Amino acid sequence: MSRSVACIDYRDGKVFIAKRQAGGDMGGRWEFPGGKIEDDEDFSTAIFREMKEEFGVDIIVGSHITQSTFEHHGKRCTLDVFEVTFPHQGDKKRFTLTEHTDYRWADIDEIPSLDFVDSDLSVYKCVKEWVSK
Repeated sequence: MSRSVACIDYRDGKVFIAKRQAGGDMGGRWEFPGGKIEDDEDFSTAIFREMKEEFGVDIIVGSHITQSTFEHHGKRCTLDVFEVTFPHQGDKKRFTLTEHTDYRWADIDEIPSLDFVDSDLSVYKCVKEWVSK
């Protein structure tokens, strides 16, 4: 089974999203940032590593929001979603992008209208409920 994490930083009524590089699986689509969990990693270790690799920042990991299980290319996958806090919003000081071409803060209600990756859309309803609390 493949295990992945997705990270939700929600502030000022907006959620942080990033656009995948073109090509590859679901290339060019928007996503909640995150990635695969390596065999020897726990959730926090994977989240710290992914955010450092993909955005060049150290983040604060918060609570577990939800989990989704789905099939991808015939393989069973789980996606665990966590609250995170980035050290800044990436506007005055840009994040260093290594696996994405863009990022932005989006209104949570805007997510379904964007070209979003399927696995993240599977957790959208739970994320929306969580940010509404």
